[in-house]
Amino acid sequence: MDLLSTLKNSNMERFYPAGWDLKRIDDCCAFAPEEILQRQDFWHEGFLPVACADNVSFGAKMGHEIALAIKAAKDAGKKLAMILPVGPMGMYEWAVYFLSAWKVDCSHVYGFNMDEWSDENGNTLDGKDSASFMNAMEQAFYGPLGSLTVPEDQRNFATKDNLPTYAEKIAELKAQGAELVTVFGVGRVFHIAFWEPHFAGEFSGEEEWRAQTHRLGAKLHPLTIEQNALHSFKSRTTKVPAFANTIGPGLFLQSDWIIGGCDGCYERGMMWQGMSLWVTLRYRPDIWIPASFMPTLPGRLFFINDLAGPLEVECN
Repeated sequence: MDLLSTLKNSNMERFYPAGWDLKRIDDCCAFAPEEILQRQDFWHEGFLPVACADNVSFGAKMGHEIALAIKAAKDAGKKLAMILPVGPMGMYEWAVYFLSAWKVDCSHVYGFNMDEWSDENGNTLDGKDSASFMNAMEQAFYGPLGSLTVPEDQRNFATKDNLPTYAEKIAELKAQGAELVTVFGVGRVFHIAFWEPHFAGEFSGEEEWRAQTHRLGAKLHPLTIEQNALHSFKSRTTKVPAFANTIGPGLFLQSDWIIGGCDGCYERGMMWQGMSLWVTLRYRPDIWIPASFMPTLPGRLFFINDLAGPLEVECN
């Protein structure tokens, strides 16, 4: 007896996105932990999942990868466009550490925050609000870099006025020889940024879906709201906005390099991101599973070992 056999006529029947194949999702989670690094035929030849022992090594490895991308562009004399998330956050402390140790200034970096809380019309929180992603980035990354930091006029945040300009700005940078690096986490519902799976139902197919560069006032899935209630709002669901501004696949699938992370482990063997990780790596590209496209791009997906499972039922 499980969800697959009891879904019909339950309160959950219309809860999940219409295009989800729950059996296929479940099958992705049935592999042994040692199989998680096994290459799949749809992965880009330059894509690699990277195991991390714990949260400390996870943050250090992701931070090193971010700093290395910034240093490599600097050494090559190139501009660098970076799509940046607010979470995982530990990576920014390490990115600052490495960049400071190497004395790499970030005057060549153009930052594009991938999303921001909003109302249904795309109006965002004040940038100084403690819950805003702008504030989080200033506190965790731009501020601590000090004199090495990204110039203020090269920091882009997903406001109602600025987010629609991202595509043009990134295209202009690419025309000047810049590369695009996207840093991301994988959501509980397999989103990238706040590009939710249920958006797929609005489009005629993959081509139209891929063309979407952004969305203002995106309606968030209830599981996304609960994920953020747990991790950013001290469990207070009532404080989480129901909408957000977000980039879309028209931007993140342009990436020349990706730096992804899955660190969703708790104590006593509990986790929230094991299924998200396995489905990202095994589902194969499908517009109802946005994260399933990420292995088709070159780059790294860092994860904490415990997320590999085995994903077997345990009462804690």
